[in-house]
Amino acid sequence: METLISLVNKIQRACTALGDHGEGSSLPTLWDSLPAIAVVGGQSSGKSSVLESVVGKDFLPRGAGIVTRRPLVLQLHRIDEGKEYAEFMHLPKKKFTDFAAVRQEISDETDRETGRSSKVISSVPIHLSIFSPNVVNLTLVDLPGLTKVAVEGQPDSIVQDIENMVRSFIEKPNCIILAISPANQDLATSDAIKISREVDPKGDRTFGVLTKIDLMDQGTNAVDILEGRGYKLRYPWVGVVNRSQADINKSVDMIAARRRERDYFQTTPEYRHLTDRMGSEYLGKMLSKHLEVVIKSRIPGLQSLITKTISELETELSRLGKPVAADAGGKLYMIMEICRAFDQTFKEHLDGTRSGGEKINSVFDNQFPAAIKRLQFDKHLSMENVRKLITEADGYQPHLIAPEQGYRRLIESCLVSIRGPAEAAVDAVHSILKDLIHKSIGETSELKQYPTLRVEVSGAAVDSLDRMRDESRKATLLLVDMESGYLTVEFFRKLPQDSEKGGNPTHSIFDRYNDAYLRRIGSNVLSYVNMVCAGLRNSIPKSIVYCQVREAKRSLLDYFFTELGQKEMSKLSKLLDEDPAVQQRRTSIAKRLELYRSAQADIEAVAWSK
Repeated sequence: METLISLVNKIQRACTALGDHGEGSSLPTLWDSLPAIAVVGGQSSGKSSVLESVVGKDFLPRGAGIVTRRPLVLQLHRIDEGKEYAEFMHLPKKKFTDFAAVRQEISDETDRETGRSSKVISSVPIHLSIFSPNVVNLTLVDLPGLTKVAVEGQPDSIVQDIENMVRSFIEKPNCIILAISPANQDLATSDAIKISREVDPKGDRTFGVLTKIDLMDQGTNAVDILEGRGYKLRYPWVGVVNRSQADINKSVDMIAARRRERDYFQTTPEYRHLTDRMGSEYLGKMLSKHLEVVIKSRIPGLQSLITKTISELETELSRLGKPVAADAGGKLYMIMEICRAFDQTFKEHLDGTRSGGEKINSVFDNQFPAAIKRLQFDKHLSMENVRKLITEADGYQPHLIAPEQGYRRLIESCLVSIRGPAEAAVDAVHSILKDLIHKSIGETSELKQYPTLRVEVSGAAVDSLDRMRDESRKATLLLVDMESGYLTVEFFRKLPQDSEKGGNPTHSIFDRYNDAYLRRIGSNVLSYVNMVCAGLRNSIPKSIVYCQVREAKRSLLDYFFTELGQKEMSKLSKLLDEDPAVQQRRTSIAKRLELYRSAQADIEAVAWSK
């Protein structure tokens, strides 16, 4: 039965050590989901005395006014044998065997947070674990005592501040409320009962503890309350008799105090029939059993929460990426792997697995043909332009049969204008490839970790594309120039000659340049240019794909890899300049993930053993 509570204590300590408060998580924290008992009461209600009676040790600071100014998370661990000792979470390597020193450290640690002379409170808890063969396994949270007015030196908001702090603990559905009320005051004015009723109106999570029974006025008793008639709770009230101030001043030990408490209930006629469920010893055992029952009932919910949180943490850890390797070889390998991931993303855009590559095809199917069509060769081959170029090509000697030089000049003047659309196609594909580079950089999650590497990879990829564009431009313009440099003779041999059409080659020069003749020349040239354009519409895309797209897929980062292999350790480290905040976040997530996996294994082991 103690195993479950010990397990919860272990998980709570681990949560506290890691600061597991759920930053960046949409899920409840593991700490919030673990059952705990919060001790609530007004100032001077005997709250501290109850805790010390349960523990069996003097260890809490005492005094007038607000003594408990920070929550004290007290974890009791039953050990089979050995000397009892205490440990603070903020002093993990120090064991306290002197409980007077424990009291002083609680006071000192409170002052460190709130100021020595201050009377303000802080919600930052102090975590204390006590290991003893004389305690039951239990977790208790001692909260500042509720008050009704601010005294001198306290801020005006102290009353509301304390109530808000107490409420923040006890309103959690997994919190068990231990409401401490003095028997020598009217229960209707009890601060503990008032606030517990507000957060737990049915009393399903509230245990009532009645203190100072021995200090009630003569002729009065607390039987009605202890038997549930004065104020009914789901669980029976427990009465306790704490040490008096005189006992504390005389340093009466807890063993003697517990014996006197038992004697009081056994010898007082009004309470004799309730003896078996009265006293601080019974209170500790009863709370331990109840806490174990509650933990058992919460196991399925805890398992579900842990599973969901592990999944969330694994996703977050994957998003943050792997930690940076320490050695040069590891760094180089890591950079290469990141670059390969980027390169693969880029290829997927080109191959159609991701969007973007289709824009290149649009250049070839739409943009490039439309640009050629806009050249309007028919206007270039107007009557005046044909006559001018034919006449200039003849020089002083008119052509005899066909104006060959005139044809060449007309064709060349048309084909040279194709260079513009060809270069524009090269540049358009280059622009698309650059956009895909930037898109792929953004989609490569590993590169988001390392700003310098991202800039270097982006720059190296764009430099490669620039080189490929230059080579593609040369190859593409060479295709156009080749068409200008060597005409397809067969095309012109198939054209009908003048004599075949009834023409007379002996006509005068003036007859040679009549409109019908010039129109036929222009028509022949236009037919040839259209034939060449049809071929270039196929060959230029092939050249661009070969020189730019294919080459980008094959060797985009080859230059970068060559230079990378020659870099020193310091330069490799600069490329992997991860944001320290990301490193810290990854470490924190990894530790939380380890905690949750360990908790999952421990809880499953306990669940299977039930």
